[in-house]
Amino acid sequence: MKKNHLIEKAKEVSRKAYAPYSNYKVGAALLTKSGKVYTGCNIENSSYGLTNCAERTAVFKAVSEGEMEFEEMVIYANSPHLPTPCGACRQVLSEFGPELKIMIVSSKEQLVTSISELLPLAFKL
Repeated sequence: MKKNHLIEKAKEVSRKAYAPYSNYKVGAALLTKSGKVYTGCNIENSSYGLTNCAERTAVFKAVSEGEMEFEEMVIYANSPHLPTPCGACRQVLSEFGPELKIMIVSSKEQLVTSISELLPLAFKL
């Protein structure tokens, strides 16, 4: 799977984000080891604690379809700043493999990293 395809999928789904409070629309595209792509966008709520991020939306969609082995995730926002995952998303992503590749894309720059680099001391049982 080409990285450009995942970037385009993340950009496309970012346009579907429900972000009336922040107007910060984020999209994520998650490639599974089986080759399927699951996308997610952020979904805000007036009670901010009930908001769900794009990364977790994509992961939850994949897991609900029986996919739990992930290859790579692209996170995109049409912003000059990199849309780095929040702490909750980092923890959820680490649950499915510390070496998950992460590409973070903004309108001005890109960063390629892994979830273990973003969350070096993840909580584990």
